[in-house]
Amino acid sequence: MTLAGELLQASFWKAAAMMATIVITSSTGEVLTAAAMKSMGDLDDIRARSGLVGAIKAVVTSPLFMGGIFFMAVAFFSLLFALNHMNLSLVGPAAASLTLVTNTVAAKFFLHEKVDQRRWTAAALVCVGVYFLAH
Repeated sequence: MTLAGELLQASFWKAAAMMATIVITSSTGEVLTAAAMKSMGDLDDIRARSGLVGAIKAVVTSPLFMGGIFFMAVAFFSLLFALNHMNLSLVGPAAASLTLVTNTVAAKFFLHEKVDQRRWTAAALVCVGVYFLAH
């Protein structure tokens, strides 16, 4: 393989790693946050019992919620890093789209949500769109 070919291949893997980091950490953060909110129950009920301070305390003392915030922060800084190295016209749509796909899968298997055929079709079409973006 030529030097140019090796550089292109290295660049591809670097870009793929950056995108994977954004998508995985973003989806992990969103799933953890959703799980925290579902386990907490209705915040209006908590607020009615304990006031606004009690509702805030219930949220910020949840390990799932704090884990979700941590992963979302990692995703945000990973996005900044990727934007420093790649074009917004690829990073923005690909990160958002692939996150939609991973969130759909995570909602089904980790949060046990009912994901209908329409959402699976949308996720598949998103994958096709990302493929066209990358090529």
